[in-house]
Amino acid sequence: MPGWKTVVNPQRGIAFDVPVDWAVKSSGWVTYVAENGDPEETPLVGFAAPAILKEKWCRSDDDGNGTQEDTPLASVGSRAEPDARDTAEAARENARLWVYGSYAQPAKEKVATGAAKPFTTKSGLTGSVATAASTGVDGPGRCAYDGKATAFAFENPAGETLSWTFVGVRGVDDEVPEPTVRKILGTVRLVDSTP
Repeated sequence: MPGWKTVVNPQRGIAFDVPVDWAVKSSGWVTYVAENGDPEETPLVGFAAPAILKEKWCRSDDDGNGTQEDTPLASVGSRAEPDARDTAEAARENARLWVYGSYAQPAKEKVATGAAKPFTTKSGLTGSVATAASTGVDGPGRCAYDGKATAFAFENPAGETLSWTFVGVRGVDDEVPEPTVRKILGTVRLVDSTP
């Protein structure tokens, strides 16, 4: 995309473009969400080599542990899906888990996940895309907002299932508009991965 920045996950051989105001993190950077209060911090879902928009969009110490937590406006990244049965399942689960983990906990019922649909990116990469969104999140914290996610899952030439996911805050003035999400999604492509 002319004028945009390229994000690469060399380990998975995935690249995509983001608008210039996004911060591109190092390829070793991993972002994930876990169940609130899980002492082990076991990831529900995560992705690597992300790009983040307005990393400190909202700051609060919601759990009262004295540490300010940052809520970004939006993030996007990619990962492998070794446990997925197919691309449709990978896309739906990614979208659902990101919205639940980032915004709706502990209310699973506040997350609606759409059906997975076939999608082809500009480079000809085919797979499944699914969206999820939360409604009515009213947590006690200052950064309790509804969220949305769009996930695209596909196979590489080796037959491995991979995914790309956008996750962001919903229903606020500076929400990332859907056409922008789709434009980023359209740039997802395979690149030579590091052996």
